[in-house]
Amino acid sequence: MLLSHYTPDLIECGCDEAGRGCLAGAVFAAAVILPKDYQNETLNDSKQLSEKQRYLLRDQIEKDAVAWAVSSVSPQEIDQTNILRAAIHAMNLAVAQLTVAPQLLLIDGNRFYNESLIPYCTIVKGDGKYLSIAAASVLAKTYRDDYMNDLALQYPQYGWDKNKGYPTAAHYSALKRHGATPLHRTSFKLKINN
Repeated sequence: MLLSHYTPDLIECGCDEAGRGCLAGAVFAAAVILPKDYQNETLNDSKQLSEKQRYLLRDQIEKDAVAWAVSSVSPQEIDQTNILRAAIHAMNLAVAQLTVAPQLLLIDGNRFYNESLIPYCTIVKGDGKYLSIAAASVLAKTYRDDYMNDLALQYPQYGWDKNKGYPTAAHYSALKRHGATPLHRTSFKLKINN
């Protein structure tokens, strides 16, 4: 059972990203503030859920949340900075879009660069510990999946509707046959000529 809060006295916002390990596409992040003492027995780390569960939960999270936002950082910006900084920047962008000001950010992972004055706490595997981070993981994952499904219509040969840009054998094979697209992260090991 995931915990509803880290501390009971503050407005907490869970933050997580999706797409950090992909070869192509933007990295997405979400920020979610849930009601005090919120409960949802299905909600968990998005990686532990089926695709159907994630989309059902997305609707529920968006309806139940006090505030939520999703943001992304482009492949070009990922290449200009690095994927860690880009993912953290995406989280900060999502927080900045919230309609309610959080008093504490719960960040999934062990690294964060704060672009605001809001206090934060990093929590390793936080998406499997706190409901607000799990909710953020679901939103980030589903919105990124929608984005990759749309891109798959433009570039069907890469199988992005199935692999979502992750480094699968089929994705590497398509890269060798067709080369990289403008959406591929050139700073990643694309193995085009190997």
